[in-house]
Amino acid sequence: MEPEAKKKVLRMINYGMYILSSRAESHLAAATVNWLSQASFTPPLVMVGLKVESDTFATVKKSRHFAVNILGRNQKALAQDFFKPSSVEGTRINGHEYGNGKTGGALLKETPASFECKVTDIVERGDHAVVLGEVVEVTINREDTPLFMRETGWFYGG
Repeated sequence: MEPEAKKKVLRMINYGMYILSSRAESHLAAATVNWLSQASFTPPLVMVGLKVESDTFATVKKSRHFAVNILGRNQKALAQDFFKPSSVEGTRINGHEYGNGKTGGALLKETPASFECKVTDIVERGDHAVVLGEVVEVTINREDTPLFMRETGWFYGG
């Protein structure tokens, strides 16, 4: 397979932008993710790809729960704030106000919506693991159009 052709084709897959968080005991971790999709209606399942060497994956693996904050179309800067390791001060993570979800994850108050999951399966292959989660709670903060990776000018894939 020609590497540049592979990269070009795989980058044609559409992705949204999300902040995924998880808490294991007193440790809270969060990161920007984009490899996420709904996988089932009944029960409601989502799947997300997480870098296996990341603190966020280690926290999800330990806690068996995660929360996903859906970014709005004008929240590219918010996505950038979670490209770095998590820093928690009071009720702020990476400088952003959050509330605790029912599963312990950080629900960012400025995002349009979020949902919480309990982990049902983890498949570790390659440099990312596929985490399957059952949606157990949803929150709507406001109406907004979701932010898509393509609109940011960034590429993660290929």
